[in-house]
Amino acid sequence: MKSLISFVVLFWASLVCAISSSGDRLLVVLEDIAEKEGYSKFLGDLEGRGFQINYETPKSDSLRLFNLGEKSYDHVLFLPTKSKGLGPHLTPKILLDFINAEGNILLALSASQPAPTSLVSLLLELDIHLPPDRQGLVVDHFNYDVLSAPEKHDVLLLLPPGPLRPDVRDFFSPSAGDGSVIAFPSGTGQTLGSGPLLTPILRAPSTSYSYNPKEQAETVDDLFASGDQLSLVSTMQARNSARFTVVGSAELLSDKWFDAKVKKVGETKEVATANRKFAKLVSGWTFQEIGVLKVNSVTHHLNEAGQSNASNPKIYRIKNDVTYSISISEYVWDKYVPFVVPESDALQLEFSMLSPFHRLNLVPTSDDEKNGKVYSISFKLPDQHGIFNFKVNYKRPFLTNVEEKATVSVRHFAHDEWPRSYVISGAWPWLTGIAATVTGFLGFSAIWLYSKPATRSKESKKTQ
Repeated sequence: MKSLISFVVLFWASLVCAISSSGDRLLVVLEDIAEKEGYSKFLGDLEGRGFQINYETPKSDSLRLFNLGEKSYDHVLFLPTKSKGLGPHLTPKILLDFINAEGNILLALSASQPAPTSLVSLLLELDIHLPPDRQGLVVDHFNYDVLSAPEKHDVLLLLPPGPLRPDVRDFFSPSAGDGSVIAFPSGTGQTLGSGPLLTPILRAPSTSYSYNPKEQAETVDDLFASGDQLSLVSTMQARNSARFTVVGSAELLSDKWFDAKVKKVGETKEVATANRKFAKLVSGWTFQEIGVLKVNSVTHHLNEAGQSNASNPKIYRIKNDVTYSISISEYVWDKYVPFVVPESDALQLEFSMLSPFHRLNLVPTSDDEKNGKVYSISFKLPDQHGIFNFKVNYKRPFLTNVEEKATVSVRHFAHDEWPRSYVISGAWPWLTGIAATVTGFLGFSAIWLYSKPATRSKESKKTQ
């Protein structure tokens, strides 16, 4: 009976598996546990995708991100809190240690509540800046919802963000063809530094600006930022591929705006919001359900007739013909699929010592049994001996980093591997000179040895 119960438990455990590639343990930090009812649809979607959610308040004594040096959770979701600080267990250092341990964080802000100082300090460490009052409000007098914000204009209606640039895949545009928009109510904008790890997902329109709502004045003179200087949803992917996302409007994730009808100023038709789809994409990317690359295998070998062509040798010879292959998979929601490089992008191989001797575009060749796409290239090694690296360094926004390096030695020709001199056309004049010298010497020697000197006659002898 016990074995039957164990089998049933294991069977259901195998069915209810985490959809994230990095784990299913999710911590939700909010001011009061009862506030989760306002985000029931968003949190219910997370549970439906396999996450095991634990709810804690900032002052909870049982709140720990680490236990015995190991992470207690794989992901953390911060919802707005009234607390100025988050207590001794959520300090900026602990949160940075959590990111360094490959933990993922989704931070939701609100203009109605100042951000806790711990989170503001963490954002400064990441070069993400909030308004000085920690709760600046973003408004737009040309792109607002006339139904819910006819006077304040603080509910922005935005189109899906689209691709960041042509060589970057679009992960955050809901595939809705009904003209739905993203409602961004009571949001706080951020400005980003120039760090290469920071990437905006959703920027503010050019007609928007951020100001302090406590300043009751007809005109705003001191703006925090305006236009596309403001990032409404920002991301930071660390070098270890840990992800940190800032959503400037926690109300964007609430039940009220998941199914709301909105009407943009100047429009006559009401449309539904795409907040639910957008929230799924943003949370899915943050919690590593999409955009995760995995290297299945790396091989390199000789590509010459008559050779053993064994995989991954430690030593090659100069001017060898070699082939390099790498298999890469991409995690998409619940499974790995072959990774396809965008058309305007390229996956490159560097064969380098201190600097690259070759930088070549890898070409897709086939799919392997591990749901990976195999990229290969064949080339000739340079005429230079030393220690070289086969290196693939693929780092793109919204994709986890791929950095694979294989070190090999490249030697000179052995004494019995050099081509004979008579095969080299440049040596023919020298060989001709040697042959002429040898022939002349042998001819001269033969003539000298076999030439008999003339004999003297008796009459020519001197008489006494």
